[in-house]
Amino acid sequence: MTAGAALSLPVRTAQGYPYAIRTPRPDEAGTIPPLFEDEVRAGRMLPRDPVEVRTHIGDWLIATLDEETVGCVSLVFYSDVLCELRSLAVAPTARSKGIGGHLIEAAVEMAYRRGMRRVLTLTRRVHLFERHGFRRDVVMNYPEKVWKDCAPCPFREMCDEVALIYHITPLFRSRFTTEDEE
Repeated sequence: MTAGAALSLPVRTAQGYPYAIRTPRPDEAGTIPPLFEDEVRAGRMLPRDPVEVRTHIGDWLIATLDEETVGCVSLVFYSDVLCELRSLAVAPTARSKGIGGHLIEAAVEMAYRRGMRRVLTLTRRVHLFERHGFRRDVVMNYPEKVWKDCAPCPFREMCDEVALIYHITPLFRSRFTTEDEE
């Protein structure tokens, strides 16, 4: 697993508004946790320690609209081939514009560029991830995840999240590759 350079993807348009997906700068780490505060309060997401966010800022992506952070996602690396896509969030004012789906695609791209072969996620938004190539699986197939995160999780006895996996095959074709990179 290599850290790789900061990722900055082509500007996209959401209902006429241009937004960018990129690796956040360290000074933007504080814009990330507020994106999922409501979900944490409702018990639908686990909190992320701001120090941990800052420490692993290169493993996060943000979506910005007019210089405002409106979405985020992160990767957590378990091995040289397996990582987890987590902490996907989009601000309520920016939802239903396709930003979440583009963050998923960008996170898979980042995993690909870092040499990963499998991207795991646990979610209640199963259909969103399936639309982006993820397939249902069983979390117990990933003991790295179970021992690191599931065992100490306060919701483990009543977990309603579904495990999904994305296999990055040798035929993976990036949606973000430019002609210069081919």
